[in-house]
Amino acid sequence: MKSFDILVVGAGIVGSAVARECALLGWQVGVVSGGTLAGSATAAGMGHVVVMDDSPAQLALTAYSQSLWHQLAAHLPKSAEYEGCGTIWVAADDEDMVQVPAKHALYARFGIETNILSAAQLAHAEPNLRRGLIGGLLVPADGIVYPPAVASYFLAEATRLGAEIFPARAVSAAHGEVRLNTGAVLAADRIVLAVGADCKLLPALPIQRRKGHLAITDRYPGFVRHQLVELGYLKSAHTLTEDSVAFNIQPRQTGQLLIGSSRQYGSTGPEIEPEMLRRMLDRAIEYMPSLDNLSSLRTWTGFRAATPDKLPCIGSASGLSDDATLWLATGFEGLGITNAPGAARLLVAAMTAQTPAIDVTPYLPARMKAQVSMPYA
Repeated sequence: MKSFDILVVGAGIVGSAVARECALLGWQVGVVSGGTLAGSATAAGMGHVVVMDDSPAQLALTAYSQSLWHQLAAHLPKSAEYEGCGTIWVAADDEDMVQVPAKHALYARFGIETNILSAAQLAHAEPNLRRGLIGGLLVPADGIVYPPAVASYFLAEATRLGAEIFPARAVSAAHGEVRLNTGAVLAADRIVLAVGADCKLLPALPIQRRKGHLAITDRYPGFVRHQLVELGYLKSAHTLTEDSVAFNIQPRQTGQLLIGSSRQYGSTGPEIEPEMLRRMLDRAIEYMPSLDNLSSLRTWTGFRAATPDKLPCIGSASGLSDDATLWLATGFEGLGITNAPGAARLLVAAMTAQTPAIDVTPYLPARMKAQVSMPYA
């Protein structure tokens, strides 16, 4: 039996960020990858590095994590495709535009620069948006990355510092031992479950899988300059019981355009659902009509790990389990990419009894005990 200071179960971007952070402390780290490095939600995601404000706790964590991304940017490999393109929240009508000054003021209180755009300024910034949109809010510090490459970089850094990767599936993880489907047993003082929507290792955790569709186009350099999101996105993302779509598009360094987003509750199969895909693309074309003339190369689906209160679980599994060796870094829904470095830093601070950079109370897994029977709404 091999022994470690810490075992990380899950080699997506969150798990790999945790492994790197622990390895930087000089800990002996083992990573159970499930067989495919960054092959699940990390491979399926859009790669947002964004500040989001659905709740004060979400804003605090995304702002903190984004600040860490800015520190990381100079060290990331070219394959990570980090791009500080900024986000424009697009206002389609007066109802949307009412949100802009409030969002601008809220971000200012957190020290986040934003610029309110008039209809003319929006059209100048993104000429391929349809006419008639009345303005928006630019968040210059937002960016995008290619998540699998970042996860690979984090794991490479961890292994350079002595971490060991196990390309196998964990069949159990409890009381300081992780049993693999290969028959091997690993031991550690701490076990971190960073398994996204796959929560069989801790059934008491109320995680729901939310399916999403994505599409990527051929290369059209300059067609989109910023990440574009409709201001109705948060309304769409907030419901956890109804299928929804929202306009969200990213320019990639390759010149391709990554188009989202859709959210489905209760759809468990990985197959493309033509009606949902059509709804998503129609929504994108509604905002950017000339997309209809572009060639799509590939479509795919993935699953987000959602909690009832839409906040991740970061910290000891106390309250959900009497196993003192279990820790959690999961439930990030669509913000696992953004929050990976922040979650890793907060988790390590908790393990080492350091003062965290932000209040961790809203993310503690123990709160989930009261939410096990809470409806997703």
